[in-house]
Amino acid sequence: MAPAPMKIALDAMGGDYAPGAIVDGALRAASKDGTSLLLVGRGDRLRAELERHGPPSGDVAQLIELVEAEEVVGMDESAITPIRKKRRSSIRICAEQVRDGRAQAMVSAGNTGATMIAAKMVIGTIEGVERPALAAVFPNHGGSTVVLDVGANVEARPSMLRQFAVMGHFYAQELVGTPSPRIGLLSIGAEESKGTDTTREVFKVLKETGLNFIGNVEGRDLFEGTADVVVCDGFVGNVVLKSAEALAGLLAGMLREEVAQTLRTRIGAALARPALERLRRRTDYREYGAAPLLGINGGCFIAHGNSDGRTVHSAIRSAVEFCAAEVHLKIAERVARLHQEEARFLGAESTRNIDRRRGNERRERSESRP
Repeated sequence: MAPAPMKIALDAMGGDYAPGAIVDGALRAASKDGTSLLLVGRGDRLRAELERHGPPSGDVAQLIELVEAEEVVGMDESAITPIRKKRRSSIRICAEQVRDGRAQAMVSAGNTGATMIAAKMVIGTIEGVERPALAAVFPNHGGSTVVLDVGANVEARPSMLRQFAVMGHFYAQELVGTPSPRIGLLSIGAEESKGTDTTREVFKVLKETGLNFIGNVEGRDLFEGTADVVVCDGFVGNVVLKSAEALAGLLAGMLREEVAQTLRTRIGAALARPALERLRRRTDYREYGAAPLLGINGGCFIAHGNSDGRTVHSAIRSAVEFCAAEVHLKIAERVARLHQEEARFLGAESTRNIDRRRGNERRERSESRP
């Protein structure tokens, strides 16, 4: 029996420019890539938006299916809204499409917290994964660095960070194209003794994973390419992500101001335009489109709230690549193996403790004899 064609559920009501930018991105994905999409939202508004773009015809019309969702979760609403209040919201219904097998992944530029909660509660997490993690791809000197978690978990236990390392390993391997990803733990120094009590404990845990763990890395290493995957809790990761995005925007703005100063600099900028364009693509988050929420039983990609049509198209493409590589299945297999190894270790440790206790009891009885 042939597998069902891949489909992506797209939250058409999420984002600052919804539904216009979302429909634009959907049309780009359908026409350029031949992607099948479930466009989830208020049917009347979606049909009007499609008409505004010119009604899709031929193959494109066959690739876009509208799924009715009467409610919308606002950007300022609680993350639990799609679970407790708005059960007919576009975010929740996207998650239901993945849970029920009608779509392989969901993409939303809407309320980030609500999307994460809907994915976790409706789609469900991979068995053995305590918490899903949000991953981001940073440019570095030699290519890209995957950083996780960048916002899903403000605090993380050592066992969770171990799982983040496994998930980041497969994402870097399958989607970034790094054959044997080097895993680094974000800290304030390279030495094993540096960092908080948690990071020192995580250091020991990561050494036992069988991954290519290279030890602690510092903030500068994210951009120098020292590690291919960097793990941290969501509080630290989100600060790093927002700071990096702001810095990239600042430098781009300063560069534009400087090259416009004189005729000579404008001519130089014109000559350097191909190089500047390559630099822009390497540092522009819109080229990646969205961040994957790893550890879910399927694909979940969260885009910026201010995503335009090009960004949405990139996000859909990332979701398709993720599903085609079956990254979530590979994560599930490796996490299960880690838990089996941990159970064997605990079983062996328990046996040793029993033997030790019995030995002590025998010695005590022997010493108590007259």
